[in-house]
Amino acid sequence: MELYLCIGQSNMAGRAPIELQDQDTIPNVFLFTGNEEHPWEKAANPFNKYSTVRKRLDLQKIGPSYSFSKEMIKDNPITKIGLIVNAKGGTSIEEWKPGDTLYNEAISQAKKAMKLGVLKGIIWHQGEANAGRADAYMPKIKALIEALRKDLNSPNIPFVAGQLSSDKPKRIEFNKMILELPTQVKNTAVVTSEHTSTIDKTHFDSASQRVLGKRYAIKMKELLSKIKIKKMIKTLKVFRFFSIAWLSVYTGPRDQKSDKAKYIINYFRSAFRKNHDSKRV
Repeated sequence: MELYLCIGQSNMAGRAPIELQDQDTIPNVFLFTGNEEHPWEKAANPFNKYSTVRKRLDLQKIGPSYSFSKEMIKDNPITKIGLIVNAKGGTSIEEWKPGDTLYNEAISQAKKAMKLGVLKGIIWHQGEANAGRADAYMPKIKALIEALRKDLNSPNIPFVAGQLSSDKPKRIEFNKMILELPTQVKNTAVVTSEHTSTIDKTHFDSASQRVLGKRYAIKMKELLSKIKIKKMIKTLKVFRFFSIAWLSVYTGPRDQKSDKAKYIINYFRSAFRKNHDSKRV
């Protein structure tokens, strides 16, 4: 099962009405419940219902994780996707500081789920509570990403963030700032909030949440594709080296063949260990 961690504040939790078209279940997409006996449930709105830090259940509505998962499953409908949605409305990035409750709960839920699948990516939507302090945000999100990757033992895990609604002028600087994230941290991306609207000048409406979720999925696919290509190139380089080195064993002087063969064996043992240690994306 491919796993995705979905965290942040109210726009990740979802505050827009769950419309008729959003009341379906998604084939092969599951929500992590945290229940040992029944860890997975067919994905249906609200997706943040099993968050261990959420506010009242009646506040949880449609967020981006709904259409994100719909878009992710399109390319490979036989794949199973598991979502760990653990958002909480009204929270600042300072409250997601590594070591504090929100962060610890997200890590705990992710690790439980990772016993049953492979973590492939993280989507994050937060910033409304920090919009007036955009200049101090980048170091904090960089620290958060670094900590998540370390504690989840996934040094290259893709991380996608999102812009805020532009209804309020103070968010303009924040939205400009967050676009710089991919230049600051590798394997990250940002989805824009262009052509979206809100229900209250803060929370995206239902149609916009569906749009944002698709944008998150597109960016996630791009990051995963880049990682896959890098792995393929690395594998091709290894095979090229193997071919050249093995050819030299059979064409070199007899007294050098044994040493060359030992070198090749040791090289591949080392390469296998490195690949095994970094097998998670």
